[in-house]
This record gives sequence, structure tokens and C-alpha cells, in this order.
Amino acid sequence: MRKTLAIAALAGSMAVTGLAISGPAQAASATTASTAHSATVTWGKFFSSDYKAYTFGETWKSHGKVFTKWYGVDKRGGKKGWVWFEVYRNGRWVKFNKAWDGKVVGTWSGRGIQKVYTFSCWAGKFDNCGKKYRIY
Repeated sequence: MRKTLAIAALAGSMAVTGLAISGPAQAASATTASTAHSATVTWGKFFSSDYKAYTFGETWKSHGKVFTKWYGVDKRGGKKGWVWFEVYRNGRWVKFNKAWDGKVVGTWSGRGIQKVYTFSCWAGKFDNCGKKYRIY
């Protein structure tokens, strides 16, 4: 659906500016551009249940690989914030987490990813965890 809308929007904008390409060449060039890099999904602020830590970030797919850049903010010193990612990859679920104290930026990527969920916790891996959200 997004590809169809992107192609229609691209075709409409090119026709308005007088740069329209005729026939199949137009569809081929628009499809190639949209499959090389999908739209970036910006997500967050996803808070821990006590609102003392949160995460936000971006997720996108490029050349068959899913990329995520995330930011963590711990509003109180002394205890760590935790971000969890649950990834459906190659027919099975994989979970991983990252801890921080203060502010942090992290990235990860992988192939074969179909779904990604995330949530934030504060003061421990399993403590004060917030709601789970799908980000891809």
C-alpha cells in the first residue's frame, strides 16, 4: 500500500513539474527507489511504568536489512534504565536488552527481521516496565 501511494505521489509531483517520464520506465524507477530504502518509522517516547526512564528512536529497512537507532533517557540518577527489544527473525523470537544510566544512544541491525517490539524498564531488567510497542 505504501509503495503504491509513494509511486502515485512521485508520479503526480513529476507530472506537475513537467518532468514526467512516460510508461514503464517511470514505474520501474519509482519501484527501484522505494525498495532500496523504506520509510523511516520514528517511535517513542516509551516510558517505564514509573515514568523515570524512557526510550525513543527510528527504525527502517534498507537493502533487506532492518536498522534501529534508539535513545535512552534516565531522568533520575543512581539506578539504570533498560530497553528491551523482541525481534521476530527467521521464524523465531529473539529478546535482548541494553542498560544505561543517564543518556545513551545505541544502534543494532539484522537481516530476516519481520517484527520488532520494544519496552522500557527502570531500576532493574524486569522492574517498573512500561507498555510494549511494535516499532517494525
